[in-house]
This record gives sequence, structure tokens and C-alpha cells, in this order.
Amino acid sequence: MGFFLLFGVGLGGFAFAQQPVRLKVMTTLFPLQEFAQAVGGDKVQVDLLLPPGAEPHNWEPKPSDFAKIAKADVFIGIGPMMEPWASKVLKAINNPKLHIVEASRGLPLLEAEEHEHESDPKPSGRKSHEKHWDPHLWLDFSLDAKILESIADAFTVKDPAHASSYREGAEKYKQKLAALEQAYQETLSKCRRRQIIVGGHSAFTYLAKRYNLEQVALYGISPNAEPTPKKLAAVIESARQHRARYIFFEVLVNPKLSQVLAKEAGIGTLILQAGHNLTKEQSQKKITFLELMKLNLESLDRGLECPGQ
Repeated sequence: MGFFLLFGVGLGGFAFAQQPVRLKVMTTLFPLQEFAQAVGGDKVQVDLLLPPGAEPHNWEPKPSDFAKIAKADVFIGIGPMMEPWASKVLKAINNPKLHIVEASRGLPLLEAEEHEHESDPKPSGRKSHEKHWDPHLWLDFSLDAKILESIADAFTVKDPAHASSYREGAEKYKQKLAALEQAYQETLSKCRRRQIIVGGHSAFTYLAKRYNLEQVALYGISPNAEPTPKKLAAVIESARQHRARYIFFEVLVNPKLSQVLAKEAGIGTLILQAGHNLTKEQSQKKITFLELMKLNLESLDRGLECPGQ
């Protein structure tokens, strides 16, 4: 989009100021913001709808957010399982030129883990047979590489003049993901323990599957769910049976249940970042998604007693 703005100078002349108009990009989650910025570089203006510290499963856009999306060239979200509000908002803003990227489209999604009494029961009392997909796919770095390609495709559609730049941005970030993937594989392939016991929602299914680990979580994909006493007891028993040293908890989810679990099992706690969003403190420090994932590897290295621990 190599357009340039014309500014008047003095009383009788004009001059061209080289200020290229950048693509306006709206993203729903922190990883998508970073991916879009990596692909677009200085040719895009990328904004995140989520304010720092917000838990995205609960969040819904305000009227001011509708206005932001209406002015965007590209909208990037995970899909209806993560942003159930998106379809209504996108219809309401009536922006036919908006290019929409549904990051999960075409990717091999995993079914969400559902636990007893997590969701509202059906009026008939029967369980729904509809499949629910786990949206936390950004914790599989091989899928992130595919998302980067989709973003580069979208930017190229809106701004074909800089297609090669967008491809280059995607490739450079994919190399960083590949290095991170290698570090995860090398560290997690030889851990003494294979269970990730999570005192919260099951956000780490993709991570666990990728590295041949087992996730034991208090409840499914909704962080608002309340685990049953039976489930709480089962997780405590699993921690004791496998002689776990730590229970993992997320920074954007109330740690109370994790603390109860750890106390009952007589073990410690470690932070594991789901990566949806940053805390206010992390945002101020400009922590990157890659840095969050490196912190996760440090926690897993310690918690699962990998070589050197």
C-alpha cells in the first residue's frame, strides 16, 4: 500500500512528505498481535483488542472496540471457539473491505477436554454430542508457523506491492519458532515426569500432545468453571500417585485452587503461561510471546524434573 500523503507548505507551494499509509490490523489475542507485527514490520499498525490483564475467555468488545474494528483493514482472530462474539460484531460494523483471518481455519484442531459440571446442563438433562474444539493452538509452534503464513497471505491481498516483505517477515519469525521448538524437544524428551498437573483450565492440550506429555487439569477450556469435589480429589490423588513436585497455575486465572491443590498434596507451585494475554506488569516490560514460552520451558524443566534438574 505505497500511498503517500500530500501536505501544503508555506503560502504558495506543496511538498511531498514520505509517510506511507500502513495497514491497520486488529487482533484478538496477544500471540496474534506479535505474529502480525513480525510479518508486517513497519508497514502495518497492529492493535490488540484485549486490554492488559484481561482474561480472553470472559472478554467481550465494547462499542469503542466496534469502531476500532470498523476502521481496520485486517481482522485476525482464532475462531468461534475463542471469540464467539466475533461473527455478530463483524456483521454489525458493515465493513465489506475488511479482510478476516480465522487463524484456526484448516489446522488440525484438538477436541476440548470437558469435565463434569463445567457447562450449563441441557434442559433435557442429556449431554450434547456437538464437538467442542480447543482454541489454545498457539502453544503448538508448528501451528504458529501456519498462522504466520495465513497472516502474510492476508497482508499480501490488501497490499500486494509489499508481498515479498511480508513473506520475509513470516520466514524470519518462523526461524525463531523453529529454534524454540528444538529447545522444547531437547528439554522435554528426557524428563523424569510426564504429567503436567494444572490447577486451572486445560489450556495446555496442544503443548502436551506435541511433546508426548499428559495434562491433568481441574477443568476444561473455560477458566470460569468450578471443579467438582470429586475432580479436585482425583487431581490431588494423581499428584500423590505420580509423586509430582509441583502444580502449575496461570497468571491470569485465580491461583486459589492451585494453592489448595498444592497444600493438600504437599507440593509446590509453578507458573505456566497460557499466552492468551499479558498481565499489566508484563505489558509494561514489553515481554514478548517468545519470552513467555521460554519462561514456560524453564517451569516445565523444573517441574517435570528434566535433565539437569
